[in-house]
Amino acid sequence: MIKRIRRHLGIKFFISYFVVILIGILVLIMATKYTVPGAFDRHMAAMIEVIGPSASELEFDLYNNFQNAVNESLIISAGAAFISAVIVSLFVSRQVVAPIRRIMVASQRIANGHYSERVQIPGSLDKGEMDELAQLSLSFNQMTLELEQSETLRKQLIGDIAHELRTPLATIKGSMEGLMDGVLPAGEDTYHQVYQEAERLQRLVDDLQDLNRVEAGAIQLTLERNNVRELIELTQKRLLRQFDEKGVSLKLNIPDDLPEVSVDTHRIGQVFINLVGNSLQYTPPGGVVTITAEEQNNQILVIISDTGIGLSAENLSHIFTRFYRVDKSRSRAGGGSGIGLTIAKHLVESHGGKIWAESPGLGKGSTFKVLLPLSLPTLHL
Repeated sequence: MIKRIRRHLGIKFFISYFVVILIGILVLIMATKYTVPGAFDRHMAAMIEVIGPSASELEFDLYNNFQNAVNESLIISAGAAFISAVIVSLFVSRQVVAPIRRIMVASQRIANGHYSERVQIPGSLDKGEMDELAQLSLSFNQMTLELEQSETLRKQLIGDIAHELRTPLATIKGSMEGLMDGVLPAGEDTYHQVYQEAERLQRLVDDLQDLNRVEAGAIQLTLERNNVRELIELTQKRLLRQFDEKGVSLKLNIPDDLPEVSVDTHRIGQVFINLVGNSLQYTPPGGVVTITAEEQNNQILVIISDTGIGLSAENLSHIFTRFYRVDKSRSRAGGGSGIGLTIAKHLVESHGGKIWAESPGLGKGSTFKVLLPLSLPTLHL
């Protein structure tokens, strides 16, 4: 297959060079056909004036010899150009086929599941100096990197979902077996434990459904004017008991005169719940979570900061990736599904806003910022 490609490219290059040379030769022939006689006559006229009438007797023989010399030169030039076209086409085709061949071999390995495959980038690595083949190789490597990361995330996603399901199912199964064998008492505590695990399963299913819908663009927003302070106070009310149980303080610093924003109340409320809940999850007892808000250039900036475990540079680049966990040693029972921040990102962006995370480093707390426009046209996720 590669040899056939090389042969075909070589033929195409040769034909392209040959056509250019052929056109040049035809132009040269036509030019000599119309210019040589006139030029010859002018020079012969000058010779006749200098030498005399005897020069006119040699004119015919001189013209024939001159024409033959021109034709001979054209034939030699055409032959040299033909040979040059063959050599250059072979050289160029090899230069072009080599990186294409590497890309083809690598793509076949990728098709077989070897996503770590990369190709050598010919020439300079400076984008400003790259030719088209080097840029193609660079784009191919970027594509394979994305595929490798997607495959890694897919495997991690399957493993995470299996783990998320396995733990509550094992607890429910063990409790049911204990009830059937009479080992566990059929009391309120046992039923409450089973109910909590079933609720965990329900939350996971709901989160997965929400994630699937936001990534597929299947959620329609119902926009209405809302007061940001009221939305945040509602979040505080819903999570206050969990803050009290863990011993973490929740403080609000929100001015009363903030303008209203045009948002979907339920969806933005879901964003605040996810962000504040995430800060609570990674803030140890005795810590503080602070929510502030301010107006900036026709936008509302909501800042949720905590005194928790903080984020490294690697964490910041993956924090909104689904199922990504900052503290990988944390048990699944002690945390969420790892989808909340991903859903929050999609929901904020669907409102024409922006969300990002900042942190001075591990152990120094983290900050999540949400920027929402005051108004926007009706959008669909």
